Amino acid sequence: MPDTSNIIHQYFPDLSERQLSQFDALKDLYNEWNAKINVISRKDMDHFYEHHVLHSLAIAKVVDFEKGMHVMDLGAGGGFPGLPLAIFFPAVTFTLVDSINKKMKVASAIAEAIGLTNLNTRHTRAEDIYDVRFDAVVSRAVAPLATLTDWCKGVVNKNSDYGLICLKGGDLTEEIKATHSPVIVQPVSELFNEAFFKEKFVLQVK
Repeated sequence: MPDTSNIIHQYFPDLSERQLSQFDALKDLYNEWNAKINVISRKDMDHFYEHHVLHSLAIAKVVDFEKGMHVMDLGAGGGFPGLPLAIFFPAVTFTLVDSINKKMKVASAIAEAIGLTNLNTRHTRAEDIYDVRFDAVVSRAVAPLATLTDWCKGVVNKNSDYGLICLKGGDLTEEIKATHSPVIVQPVSELFNEAFFKEKFVLQVK
Protein backbone atom coordinates (compact mmCIF):
# COMPACT_ATOMS: atom_id res chain seq x y z
CA MET A 1 0.00 0.00 0.00
CA PRO A 2 1.44 3.44 -0.94
CA ASP A 3 2.52 5.60 1.99
CA THR A 4 0.32 8.69 1.65
CA SER A 5 -1.48 11.08 3.96
CA ASN A 6 -4.79 9.40 3.03
CA ILE A 7 -4.31 7.23 6.10
CA ILE A 8 -4.62 10.38 8.24
CA HIS A 9 -7.88 11.37 6.59
CA GLN A 10 -9.17 7.81 7.04
CA TYR A 11 -8.92 8.05 10.83
CA PHE A 12 -9.61 11.79 11.12
CA PRO A 13 -12.31 12.61 8.53
CA ASP A 14 -13.15 16.03 9.98
CA LEU A 15 -9.82 17.72 9.21
CA SER A 16 -9.97 21.03 7.35
CA GLU A 17 -8.55 21.50 3.85
CA ARG A 18 -5.70 23.51 5.37
CA GLN A 19 -4.84 20.72 7.79
CA LEU A 20 -4.97 18.12 5.02
CA SER A 21 -2.66 20.18 2.80
CA GLN A 22 -0.23 20.61 5.70
CA PHE A 23 -0.15 16.87 6.33
CA ASP A 24 0.22 16.25 2.56
CA ALA A 25 3.32 18.46 2.45
CA LEU A 26 5.19 16.75 5.29
CA LYS A 27 6.71 13.74 3.55
CA ASP A 28 8.38 15.69 0.74
CA LEU A 29 9.71 18.24 3.22
CA TYR A 30 11.16 15.57 5.50
CA ASN A 31 12.67 13.81 2.48
CA GLU A 32 14.39 17.06 1.48
CA TRP A 33 15.79 17.62 4.95
CA ASN A 34 16.75 13.97 5.34
CA ALA A 35 19.08 14.38 2.38
CA LYS A 36 21.00 16.97 4.44
CA ILE A 37 20.49 15.79 8.03
CA ASN A 38 19.53 12.27 9.11
CA VAL A 39 16.35 13.10 11.00
CA ILE A 40 14.41 9.92 10.20
CA SER A 41 16.00 6.64 9.11
CA ARG A 42 15.89 6.28 5.33
CA LYS A 43 14.15 2.90 5.67
CA ASP A 44 11.49 4.36 7.95
CA MET A 45 10.65 7.07 5.41
CA ASP A 46 8.92 4.33 3.38
CA HIS A 47 6.30 4.24 6.16
CA PHE A 48 6.45 7.91 7.09
CA TYR A 49 2.73 8.61 7.52
CA GLU A 50 1.96 5.42 9.42
CA HIS A 51 5.06 5.20 11.64
CA HIS A 52 5.50 8.88 12.41
CA VAL A 53 2.46 11.04 11.67
CA LEU A 54 -0.38 8.65 12.52
CA HIS A 55 1.56 7.31 15.50
CA SER A 56 1.91 10.87 16.82
CA LEU A 57 -1.81 11.45 16.35
CA ALA A 58 -2.67 8.52 18.61
CA ILE A 59 -2.37 11.14 21.35
CA ALA A 60 -5.15 13.15 19.67
CA LYS A 61 -7.40 10.08 19.90
CA VAL A 62 -6.83 9.91 23.66
CA VAL A 63 -6.58 13.56 24.75
CA ASP A 64 -8.49 16.60 23.51
CA PHE A 65 -6.26 19.61 24.15
CA GLU A 66 -8.30 22.76 24.72
CA LYS A 67 -7.97 26.08 22.95
CA GLY A 68 -5.27 28.28 24.48
CA MET A 69 -3.30 25.46 26.10
CA HIS A 70 0.51 25.41 25.99
CA VAL A 71 2.00 21.95 25.44
CA MET A 72 5.65 20.90 25.50
CA ASP A 73 7.05 18.10 23.32
CA LEU A 74 9.91 16.68 25.39
CA GLY A 75 12.75 15.26 23.30
CA ALA A 76 11.01 16.20 20.08
CA GLY A 77 13.86 15.27 17.74
CA GLY A 78 12.77 16.19 14.23
CA GLY A 79 9.27 17.09 15.38
CA PHE A 80 7.37 14.05 16.63
CA PRO A 81 4.84 13.92 18.11
CA GLY A 82 4.62 17.70 18.50
CA LEU A 83 4.53 18.84 14.89
CA PRO A 84 1.62 16.60 13.74
CA LEU A 85 -0.22 17.51 16.95
CA ALA A 86 0.30 21.21 16.24
CA ILE A 87 -1.36 20.71 12.85
CA PHE A 88 -4.22 18.82 14.48
CA PHE A 89 -4.73 21.36 17.30
CA PRO A 90 -4.24 24.78 15.61
CA ALA A 91 -5.56 26.68 18.66
CA VAL A 92 -2.97 25.11 21.00
CA THR A 93 0.64 26.32 21.29
CA PHE A 94 3.33 23.63 21.09
CA THR A 95 6.92 24.13 22.23
CA LEU A 96 9.30 21.47 20.92
CA VAL A 97 12.28 20.89 23.21
CA ASP A 98 15.40 18.91 22.36
CA SER A 99 19.11 19.00 23.21
CA ILE A 100 20.12 18.41 19.56
CA ASN A 101 19.96 21.78 17.84
CA LYS A 102 20.10 20.57 14.22
CA LYS A 103 16.90 18.58 14.71
CA MET A 104 15.18 21.61 16.20
CA LYS A 105 16.19 23.59 13.11
CA VAL A 106 14.57 20.97 10.87
CA ALA A 107 11.31 21.01 12.84
CA SER A 108 11.26 24.82 12.82
CA ALA A 109 11.95 25.01 9.07
CA ILE A 110 9.22 22.49 8.25
CA ALA A 111 6.72 24.30 10.47
CA GLU A 112 7.53 27.54 8.67
CA ALA A 113 7.25 25.89 5.25
CA ILE A 114 3.69 24.71 5.92
CA GLY A 115 2.60 27.93 7.62
CA LEU A 116 2.34 26.46 11.09
CA THR A 117 2.17 29.44 13.45
CA ASN A 118 1.39 27.68 16.76
CA LEU A 119 4.75 25.89 17.07
CA ASN A 120 8.07 27.08 18.46
CA THR A 121 11.28 25.29 19.36
CA ARG A 122 13.83 25.47 22.17
CA HIS A 123 17.30 24.00 22.06
CA THR A 124 17.60 22.94 25.69
CA ARG A 125 16.77 20.18 28.15
CA ALA A 126 13.43 20.04 29.95
CA GLU A 127 15.14 20.06 33.33
CA ASP A 128 16.81 23.38 32.42
CA ILE A 129 13.52 25.21 31.74
CA TYR A 130 12.59 27.55 34.58
CA ASP A 131 10.83 30.46 32.87
CA VAL A 132 7.59 28.83 31.72
CA ARG A 133 5.10 26.20 32.85
CA PHE A 134 3.07 23.99 30.51
CA ASP A 135 -0.44 22.60 30.66
CA ALA A 136 0.75 19.23 29.39
CA VAL A 137 3.86 17.42 28.15
CA VAL A 138 3.93 14.97 25.23
CA SER A 139 6.81 12.70 24.31
CA ARG A 140 7.73 9.67 22.22
CA ALA A 141 9.98 6.97 23.71
CA VAL A 142 12.92 9.19 24.68
CA ALA A 143 13.54 7.84 28.22
CA PRO A 144 12.11 5.45 30.83
CA LEU A 145 8.70 6.53 32.11
CA ALA A 146 9.96 7.32 35.63
CA THR A 147 12.67 9.57 34.17
CA LEU A 148 10.18 11.38 31.96
CA THR A 149 7.91 11.88 34.97
CA ASP A 150 10.77 13.39 36.98
CA TRP A 151 11.69 15.75 34.15
CA CYS A 152 8.06 16.91 33.93
CA LYS A 153 7.67 17.79 37.60
CA GLY A 154 9.28 21.19 37.22
CA VAL A 155 7.60 22.21 33.96
CA VAL A 156 3.95 21.13 34.24
CA ASN A 157 1.40 23.40 35.93
CA LYS A 158 0.52 21.93 39.31
CA ASN A 159 -3.20 22.21 38.59
CA SER A 160 -2.91 20.48 35.21
CA ASP A 161 -5.48 17.80 34.40
CA TYR A 162 -3.24 16.41 31.66
CA GLY A 163 0.28 15.82 32.99
CA LEU A 164 2.53 13.66 30.80
CA ILE A 165 1.18 11.88 27.71
CA CYS A 166 3.73 9.69 25.97
CA LEU A 167 4.04 7.06 23.26
CA LYS A 168 5.85 3.85 24.15
CA GLY A 169 6.05 0.23 23.02
CA GLY A 170 6.75 -3.27 24.29
CA ASP A 171 6.31 -4.72 27.76
CA LEU A 172 5.93 -1.69 30.03
CA THR A 173 5.08 -3.51 33.27
CA GLU A 174 8.31 -2.63 35.09
CA GLU A 175 8.43 0.94 33.72
CA ILE A 176 4.92 1.64 34.93
CA LYS A 177 5.65 0.09 38.34
CA ALA A 178 8.78 2.26 38.71
CA THR A 179 6.87 5.53 38.28
CA HIS A 180 5.00 5.13 41.61
CA SER A 181 2.15 7.14 40.04
CA PRO A 182 -1.21 6.20 38.52
CA VAL A 183 -0.78 5.53 34.80
CA ILE A 184 -3.60 5.33 32.26
CA VAL A 185 -2.71 2.90 29.48
CA GLN A 186 -4.35 3.03 26.04
CA PRO A 187 -3.28 0.39 23.46
CA VAL A 188 -2.81 2.10 20.09
CA SER A 189 -4.00 -1.12 18.42
CA GLU A 190 -7.49 -0.24 19.71
CA LEU A 191 -7.29 3.09 17.88
CA PHE A 192 -5.67 2.11 14.57
CA ASN A 193 -5.87 -1.20 12.69
CA GLU A 194 -2.35 -1.36 11.23
CA ALA A 195 -0.10 -4.19 12.49
CA PHE A 196 2.65 -1.67 13.31
CA PHE A 197 0.66 -0.54 16.36
CA LYS A 198 0.25 -4.02 17.88
CA GLU A 199 2.47 -3.45 20.93
CA LYS A 200 2.36 0.33 21.12
CA PHE A 201 0.63 2.38 23.81
CA VAL A 202 -0.36 5.89 24.83
CA LEU A 203 0.48 6.39 28.50
CA GLN A 204 -0.85 9.24 30.62
CA VAL A 205 0.71 10.08 33.97
CA LYS A 206 -1.20 12.81 35.78
